[in-house]
Amino acid sequence: MSHQPTEIFLGRQPILDAHLDTFAYELLFRSGQHLTAGVTDDLLASATVIINTISELGLDSVLENHAGFINVSRSLLMGDVLELLPHNRIVIELLETIEIDDEVIERCRQLKAQGFRLALDDFEYTPVYDALFPIVDIIKFDVMLSTRDDITKTLNILKRWPHLKMLAEKVETQEEFDYFKALNFSLYQGYFFAKPSVLSTKKSNPNQITLLRALGLIMSDAEVEEIERPFKESPDLMLGLLRLVNSVGMGLTRKIGTLHQALVILGRQQLQRWVQLLMYAKSGNMAAGPLMQMAAVRAKTMELLCQHHVNKVYASQEATDHAFMTGILSLVDAALGVDINEIVEQLGLIDEVKLAILKREGFLGKLLLLVEKCENEEFDDVAVLLKELQISPAELSDAELAAMQWAGNLRKEAN
Repeated sequence: MSHQPTEIFLGRQPILDAHLDTFAYELLFRSGQHLTAGVTDDLLASATVIINTISELGLDSVLENHAGFINVSRSLLMGDVLELLPHNRIVIELLETIEIDDEVIERCRQLKAQGFRLALDDFEYTPVYDALFPIVDIIKFDVMLSTRDDITKTLNILKRWPHLKMLAEKVETQEEFDYFKALNFSLYQGYFFAKPSVLSTKKSNPNQITLLRALGLIMSDAEVEEIERPFKESPDLMLGLLRLVNSVGMGLTRKIGTLHQALVILGRQQLQRWVQLLMYAKSGNMAAGPLMQMAAVRAKTMELLCQHHVNKVYASQEATDHAFMTGILSLVDAALGVDINEIVEQLGLIDEVKLAILKREGFLGKLLLLVEKCENEEFDDVAVLLKELQISPAELSDAELAAMQWAGNLRKEAN
């Protein structure tokens, strides 16, 4: 397979623990040449994309300090390429299409002995798996494909292997999360924390509402003294903002000691971005978890993609700011527990940003939709949107990686 570094297409999905903190990322590999293609059993193509991603992009940039799940077909499982991966960072996820036989079981024993963890994807029980259970670490259930009765019956069978961890995949509501948590599932995959169905069960954090008020003041060109007030009313937020401003990620060359100094030196554009990011944080802590990371990566990816197209679509560099704002605010209803229409009205956003957030319309709306489709592994739709937006797979890949690195640096520097 002919391959260039910029042709790598990389997506990732967070895997959460019972506290909704990030446990790992599932890595989703595609090449730019085969973006619309489904997962194949082509060992050479899969191996080339994975190894080039590991060596050229760097696992630390993508995974930060977490583990990475990688899907493998039978041919990839039986090949030598897996042994080149860092065994302490990678969870090998066996696709449900793999036929379990003596050869596969022996290969899994070898990988386990090398220190890899193993997971079974989209699991449906048959006795043929019994020989694998002493070796496997994690069982993934697709909660959309399996009924709850079937899952309960399977869990009763799996009690014979108490070391197994259960992962509920495609969890999309608070009710589903609560249900599977009660069944002692320890890991979860899905976007239930960002779904509107969660909003009715969440109470807004007073600090987040204060930030929303501050954001409104910033966007209405209020005086610095007025903008200071909401932060002074919440000392933990003020300290959180100062910590963020003083981090290397801000790109400032000298330390800042006072709130007024921070507001003046930052300028409104940077201040606005940090307030938007802080709305996802817990009491000003930037290491706030998967929703924070998703918002940061989404916004930065949109900004970087928009930078390539300012001259094609817009006459002003303000477009990149609008793209960043659209990405950040697209998840803020989940962070605040407030209806998105209410937030949009409070902030007095320009029409293009409004339409993008509320209806996914216009250039920014399509850009937002593109990022969402990537997050949800809807790669056929990704290909259509890339063509419509005149964005190459290489540009998308580069933007997503840079955004992941940026968000990861923020998280590290703010801890």
